[in-house]
Amino acid sequence: MKRLKRLVYAWVSRKYLAGCSNYNSLTVRRGCRTKLQGREVFAKNRIPHAPGRVFFWPGEARKFAREYGFPLVIKPNVSGFSRGSHFPIGSMRELYRAIFWAKFWWPTTVVEQYLSGANYRVLSCRDSIVSVIRRYPPTVEGNGIDSIEALIDAENRIRAEMQLHPVMYPIQKSNKVLRHLSGQGMTFASIPEKGQRVELFHRVALATGGVVETIDMSLVHERNRRLFMDIVSLFDANLLGIDAIFEKGIGIPYTEQECILLEVNSRPYIKMHHYPRWGEREDFSATLSKLDELVIEDRDTY
Repeated sequence: MKRLKRLVYAWVSRKYLAGCSNYNSLTVRRGCRTKLQGREVFAKNRIPHAPGRVFFWPGEARKFAREYGFPLVIKPNVSGFSRGSHFPIGSMRELYRAIFWAKFWWPTTVVEQYLSGANYRVLSCRDSIVSVIRRYPPTVEGNGIDSIEALIDAENRIRAEMQLHPVMYPIQKSNKVLRHLSGQGMTFASIPEKGQRVELFHRVALATGGVVETIDMSLVHERNRRLFMDIVSLFDANLLGIDAIFEKGIGIPYTEQECILLEVNSRPYIKMHHYPRWGEREDFSATLSKLDELVIEDRDTY
């Protein structure tokens, strides 16, 4: 049985976790698997997080919406790479549709308040911050001449020239993108004004064409750095990927603005930190080499 589990875990790692780190024990990974587990630690230690609820029946989400109002977020209780996540949700109709699709990924689902702001992924150890990136949904910038379709083609050529593929995906001219544009009164044929940034989809996920920007560590406020390192210690981890939204940006203390911690990732996707659309490519190989030296007997046990 143990051999079978090992083989299954190896397959899962190859299939879904390629490019992800593996520096935490099985106990730590089990303690980070669900969104609920992260929320409980945040709440116990007074770490800012969005009001939310884990539910199975959609009626619970409806009650939450009536209590807290919109906009909201719906996401599977267990997931990764933003799979099954939907936001911002602005109506009951959108809520039920999001619940339907989220449950394809996991039977229990999370509903929580949505905060509009800068979305970050922080790689952190207990005593240092390894890397900080800001994540963006797929967008194009108008020049007053080209259509959105032409701008998408141009952006995809830039990504190819920068050799961002396959970590950063090309922007798709899909029905989902068309519907998102329609909600803004535009189509692929629309010509945005010069300097106008057009959002093509709401999610920051890489699979939908999202990209990242590396953030200079000197721009991260010391109080925020301390928060992230403390979170790693709370989970007794060696390295975590911490997802956070700051209303005004990571350069301002989290105590002086709206800020929510979304979740922690015990096997964060490190590879995306090396493929920024904006900012400098980082080299934190020295830190990873030290982590590689750690003796973690059950690192290959799922």
